Amino acid sequence: MSQEYRIERDSMGDLEVPAGALYGAQTQRAVENFPISGLRMPPDFIHALGLIKAACAHVNAELGLLDPAVAKAIEAAALEVAEGRHDAHFPVDVFQTGSGTSSNMNANEVIARLASQQSGLTVHPNDHVNMSQSSNDVIPTAIHVSAVRRIEAELLPALAHLAEVVERRAGELADVVKTGRTHLMDAMPVTFGQELGGWAAQIRYAIDRVRASLPRLCELAQGGTAVGTGINAPADFGPRVAARLAELTGLAFTSKPNYFEALSAQDAAVEMSGQLRVAAVALMKIANDLRWMNSGPLAGLGEIALPALQPGSSIMPGKVNPVIPEAVTMVAAQVIGNDATVAVAGQSGNFQLNVMLPVIAYNLLQSIGLLAAAARVLADKAIAGFTVNAARVREALDRNPILVTALNRVIGYERGAAIAKRAYAEGRPILQVALEETDLDEAQLRSLLDPARLARGGLPDAG
Repeated sequence: MSQEYRIERDSMGDLEVPAGALYGAQTQRAVENFPISGLRMPPDFIHALGLIKAACAHVNAELGLLDPAVAKAIEAAALEVAEGRHDAHFPVDVFQTGSGTSSNMNANEVIARLASQQSGLTVHPNDHVNMSQSSNDVIPTAIHVSAVRRIEAELLPALAHLAEVVERRAGELADVVKTGRTHLMDAMPVTFGQELGGWAAQIRYAIDRVRASLPRLCELAQGGTAVGTGINAPADFGPRVAARLAELTGLAFTSKPNYFEALSAQDAAVEMSGQLRVAAVALMKIANDLRWMNSGPLAGLGEIALPALQPGSSIMPGKVNPVIPEAVTMVAAQVIGNDATVAVAGQSGNFQLNVMLPVIAYNLLQSIGLLAAAARVLADKAIAGFTVNAARVREALDRNPILVTALNRVIGYERGAAIAKRAYAEGRPILQVALEETDLDEAQLRSLLDPARLARGGLPDAG
């Protein structure tokens, strides 16, 4: 297929650029230099770049550094980028220059061309759009802005929704007693409400952890420019830009107190990625519990039935699999892997600059999006609709020899162990064997071995 081109020039010379592209020569060089993954920088990151460029133009005009008409044109074009109207014109691969300079120049070129076209003025990518800035402070700022926005808009609401659904089901099943399990082996009884309450607490703690890390992610590198000294930017440029971004987004952005840390390290992103890993671990635990509880239905635990969403086998008719928990466990695995990548990338701060910024942005934003989507799917398509197989649960509970633990204080551990072994060997309820092996009457034993009572904890009453 034929492709029409135009000639663009940068400091390295002339270059052919697709005629319809809004970007210029530096972006085209990046496209040609990094044909690596086919993965583009995430849209949220691109939109954050738009917000940053709009804020910088506004502040530059306020400080008298940029002609108001040019600043207005840049703001208008940058906000179009922030709204996602030009995502197709950001083709640079994730695996590019470690500072993200290619993505910064991509934004500068697109915004400059849009601003020039729309205003009739001559707007330069470097001299105007990138005024008082460097890729070295713009890209770390974009990582923080995009991550905070997505956490606030998607992840925290999704985790809160999951916690609410789990808590509602825990309330509905508060009095349904089941066999507890430790080491995947029968243990003392618990209620479904208690079990799900543990899940809900995990999610609530995950929310707390993410919220606790947000203040550091809200601190922005903008104003540090090339190496942290703020060269070519007014002294109050960074705080003014942070304030403008807070105004544009409604989020609590502030300026980093130390720009050298802001450029050379990505500890706030690494910290948040670690919090996302903890949330992923919690989702993995919950999803695996659901898979075990749903297993069978005949040869497994069969305690619950998850909603039947699709056929489970291309060869075994009637088979239905726990597809939602399986998908969630894969999300958790991906997030855990992403965190390892972010951790390695966070170590790559060589003197005054981290040189793995694009891959930090990609993995952090992917983890946020995956966790948000997985939390909602798990809540709505698995937890909200599972049913309890009450007869199966009660049968297993009645036959659980570990109930003998409740007799320890009455008959002693050794006699209790002997009763449990006999109950296991004969496949009989612990109550029947205990009647034969102790002097306790049936009323006493029923009181001591009452699963609902045992699930509430405390010392048994010998009656």
